[in-house]
Amino acid sequence: MQIILMEKVINLGQLGDVVKVKNGYARNFLIPTGRAKRATEANVAEFAARRAELEAAEAAKLADAQARAEKLNGLNVQIAQMAGVDGKLFGSVTNADIVAALAQLGFTVEKAQVRVSGGHLKQIGEYPIEIALHTDVVANITVTVVGEQ
Repeated sequence: MQIILMEKVINLGQLGDVVKVKNGYARNFLIPTGRAKRATEANVAEFAARRAELEAAEAAKLADAQARAEKLNGLNVQIAQMAGVDGKLFGSVTNADIVAALAQLGFTVEKAQVRVSGGHLKQIGEYPIEIALHTDVVANITVTVVGEQ
């Protein structure tokens, strides 16, 4: 299926690119989330008329993400969890726990934006975490997991 990208999509293309993707990917993900439209003549003409407006909106999103990343970079977030004597947690620290800890510090981040390499955190220690605020902007924070008595 031919589609027009309404924003940058990783591994697919930039704003305004007309690309061919599988029907299910377009119908079930790209079109419902507003990331793409079918590449009909009417939609191509509408996109051409609104191109400057869409590019300005995309540039504003990027600038906002860069400003938020500057505030987040290097941040150390401390999360307390119940742990055994060997440092193993009873449970784990998930993306939702990291989002909640960031919210307490005044940062709004979605759960899907948190990138934890290696899955959930199950030991006491310090872990580097990436926050993907935009397709081009990634902030690096450190999560310190401490044992709670």
